[in-house]
Amino acid sequence: MGLNAPSKRLGVFGGAFDPPHLAHRALAEVALSQLALDELRVLPTGHAWHKSRQLTPAQHRLAMAQLTFAGLPGLVLDDREIRRAGPSYTLDTLRELHAEQPEAELFLVMGKDQADVLPSWRDWQEIVRLAIICVADRDGLTGQETRFVPPPEMAARFRKLHMPAMDISATGIRTRVASQQGIAPLVCESVARYIEHHHLYTTS
Repeated sequence: MGLNAPSKRLGVFGGAFDPPHLAHRALAEVALSQLALDELRVLPTGHAWHKSRQLTPAQHRLAMAQLTFAGLPGLVLDDREIRRAGPSYTLDTLRELHAEQPEAELFLVMGKDQADVLPSWRDWQEIVRLAIICVADRDGLTGQETRFVPPPEMAARFRKLHMPAMDISATGIRTRVASQQGIAPLVCESVARYIEHHHLYTTS
């Protein structure tokens, strides 16, 4: 490879995916196309240090992610955070990927809600140094009162991803399932069947 050979463009998209829904898939599609990624790693969280509730068992979230992201070219489901003991930290994942593929340029894909709390993440400045932060700008959604604006010296490490407003949340889906409402327009059909078959998110 010559000195000026382009590096691999590797996207990283983590989340609880409890459950994964159509806005997650749309964000993956947008990231792959708008960032011209060679590969997008989707990483379901293992132990989510920042969530007060217990996550659905990892094997279910992994299976649902497989169904949700099926057929997207360049997408790789990565279960390292589930296999890792202890809390899942994005920084550890980025360091591992950087060590495995030092030639790759890393792009960390996230929703606006995650971007707004980025300063609460462990060693977030190091995260920004390791990866370009790519934030979904969901057109038409009103901003919350808490909004993180990167300092000027970090501005070049942030990118906006433009995607249509999709008023879908995993919390809303779990609530609908618990109250026996349909979730067909919010998740892939195969995921809706999986949730029903495994009796996930029911209160009993």
